[in-house]
Order: sequence, then C-alpha cells, then structure tokens
Amino acid sequence: MKKLILPIALVMVATAAFAENQVATLRGNAGLADNQPAPAIAKTVNTDIRQVRNYPEQPPVIPHKIDGYQIDLNVNQCMTCHSRTAVEVSQAPMISITHFMNRDGQFLATASPRRYFCTQCHVPATQARPLVENTFVDVDEVLDYLQRSEGNQ
Repeated sequence: MKKLILPIALVMVATAAFAENQVATLRGNAGLADNQPAPAIAKTVNTDIRQVRNYPEQPPVIPHKIDGYQIDLNVNQCMTCHSRTAVEVSQAPMISITHFMNRDGQFLATASPRRYFCTQCHVPATQARPLVENTFVDVDEVLDYLQRSEGNQ
C-alpha cells in the first residue's frame, strides 16, 4: 500500500504542474495571488431589439437599460410593459407562458412567484466581447445545412 502512495502523489503533482502551464484562464498571465485592475464595465445595449440566443433554452437577454427598475415583493417594474395586459400598448413581448406555471406544472392566472424576479434569469445585454468562443449552432442552421447536403446528392 505504501509503495502505491508515492507514485500516485508524484502523478498528481506532475499533472497539476502540467495543467498550470497548459490551461487557458480568464486571468491571462496574472498569478492567483496577483491583483489585477478590474476590467471596464461594458456599455448596456439600449436598442430594444431582440438579441439572438447563444445556446438552447437560454433566457432572453434584456435589450434595454433597467437601471433603477424596482423588482421586489411589492413591485415588478418589468411587468409595466411585459404583462399580458400591457403588451398591446407597450408592444413589448409578453412574458413566456412558462412564467404562469407553478412547480407542479399547473397554470396560474398571474405570474408564478418563482418566476417573479426577472433578473434572476434575465440579464441586460452589453457590448462586452465574449470571454470564451461560442460554437453554438442554431437548429435552423443545422436544418438548412442538412437540406443543402441532401440537395447536392
């Protein structure tokens, strides 16, 4: 048993040393103990134009500023434009039907309390560059590719 511990420990140390030199991080060349200046905060998109989703089931990002919006137990300012009764006037998209379902899958007359705090899932869109490359391909692109491939045969 003792003969196995030393080789296992050596493999673990060697793996950690190798990984330290090979793994790309968002810290760049900064060491863990180094304090780097914080990056500048990216500008919030304020166009009201719907953004393309980056992966399946991604909650839509908010395409406008929400600075100062009140979202608490008493008031949800998002519902001023996105509630079922407000969308005709505001022309904003209505909240998803899933927001009216409780945890048992039953539909409610109003938004479910578990879906009431919008910024729990939805975030304002920013002009920040992506931190990692996104290779997500939308299903429509896959279907188009398949259709083109079948046409070439």
